[in-house]
Amino acid sequence: MTVHPSLQTYADAWTHSIEAISELVQPLVEGEWNRATPCPGWSVRDIVSHVIGLECEMLGDPRPIHSLPRDLYHVRSDFARYMEMQVDVRRHHTAPEMTAELEYVMIRRARMLRNENRSPDTLVRAPLGAQQSLEVAYRMRAFDVWVHEQDLRTALNKPGNLDSPGAYVVRDNLLTVLPKVVAKDAGAPPNTAVVFDVSGPVEFLRTVRVDAEGRGTVDGAPSLGPAVTLATDWETYVRLACGRVRPAAVADRVKIEGDEELAHAILAHFAVTP
Repeated sequence: MTVHPSLQTYADAWTHSIEAISELVQPLVEGEWNRATPCPGWSVRDIVSHVIGLECEMLGDPRPIHSLPRDLYHVRSDFARYMEMQVDVRRHHTAPEMTAELEYVMIRRARMLRNENRSPDTLVRAPLGAQQSLEVAYRMRAFDVWVHEQDLRTALNKPGNLDSPGAYVVRDNLLTVLPKVVAKDAGAPPNTAVVFDVSGPVEFLRTVRVDAEGRGTVDGAPSLGPAVTLATDWETYVRLACGRVRPAAVADRVKIEGDEELAHAILAHFAVTP
């Protein structure tokens, strides 16, 4: 148990997902590490490298000194370049090297969690030299490892854990950005409401309301006359929001009622992870 209960939820979710990742990759033979995943440009090995790398950064380890190749088509921003460094430096590591490093970093991070006594608002290192609160860092690690666990499950055809503790961290995180997606990015008109009806292992109904000034808020109360209702299942919602699939590819899994033009504008801006 950590000192601060607000961190415990994220610590538990992180632990559940990273242990699941370890179980998924432990038995893989060398060739399976090269399987493509839904994460653009990344193989199974790349995703595990990314997870290892970011956990090393949480531990305060120095970043690798490494020059990226120029032909990585999926690296299009400074943020992507920053993330790719920990991935590319491990691209030639063998399966035993990968599993050994993952196990070692898990042991070190578990010890760190057990001994955590910092306040949730303590500032810690964030990507690109920025800073973030410890609570945000914990939340983002729980988010990241659950999403990547799902990437690995898709690549390895081993579905599961869609309703594990990390799933609820991901749900809550994705809901916080819905008002921006609807009101700002998709340009929903003032005084309108958009309903998201999600079924499956993580089930919820949320309404984004755009006020007279064009500002969006989200709540759990149904709307009597929404401009749009978007209904889908939890897995499709996550894949869309995390940029793992384009709206056209899952059109049969998203039911639209109301203003189709606005619905398609929302779906066009639905991917919110970098």
